[in-house]
Amino acid sequence: MGLTATKAKGAKQPAKRGVIKSRGGRPTRDAAIERDQRLIEVATRLFLERGFDATSIDAVAEAARVSKPTVYGQYGDKRGLFAAVLRREIARWLAPLAAAAAEMQGDGNCDGLVEERLIDLGRQLLVLNCSADSIAFSRILTAQAINFPEVAKLAVDEGWSKAVSTTADFFDHLVDKGALDLEDTTIAAETFLNMVVGHTHRMATFGIPIDMKTAETRMEVSIRLFLAGAVGPQDRLREATKEAAKEVAKGRRRPAR
Repeated sequence: MGLTATKAKGAKQPAKRGVIKSRGGRPTRDAAIERDQRLIEVATRLFLERGFDATSIDAVAEAARVSKPTVYGQYGDKRGLFAAVLRREIARWLAPLAAAAAEMQGDGNCDGLVEERLIDLGRQLLVLNCSADSIAFSRILTAQAINFPEVAKLAVDEGWSKAVSTTADFFDHLVDKGALDLEDTTIAAETFLNMVVGHTHRMATFGIPIDMKTAETRMEVSIRLFLAGAVGPQDRLREATKEAAKEVAKGRRRPAR
């Protein structure tokens, strides 16, 4: 009877929901991955909604349904958590560049479509870098750069520097195929990225309303300027230099009054 009563009592208890654990008491690999993804997603949302200072580990842990020791054990502190969030966002921002470089490696020819490819790439970069989330992260980084220089360094090393190197790789393939003639692909990559998204992203970060149609037009004009060069073909530059030299020479030969 005692045994029967015990079973009946146990049957009335609701099943507890939680992270699936292995026999050793630790979460399974899949459960741990799911937990970490949820934690990063929740932290991302809270950082974007509240900013860095107003987001606490307590709030993140509660919203993600994990314990505070779990958060501290995984990321150390709030800066470590923000760095993890930032790395995921950087990977998302770099995705179009990586895809363009990979496509170029597998493509045997360009067929005069360089301008189209760059404009398509520029459009993707513009949308990503001028999104509300991107602007919010830019403002957080600007505000925290002085207090936490290691976070700013992370943004430069894994964000901007990787964007430049990936774009330079893309340009290297275009140079190898004879589609571009660039003296330094790294400097060209920096120039390209600044021309395509620099102005619009900067204005959006300052809170100035952005008209995306106007921004796309600016981007397309910038890319055509990038491809043509500010002075046009080299033969035009040589002719202009010769004409300028002639004018200087004429000025020197003028008799003094």
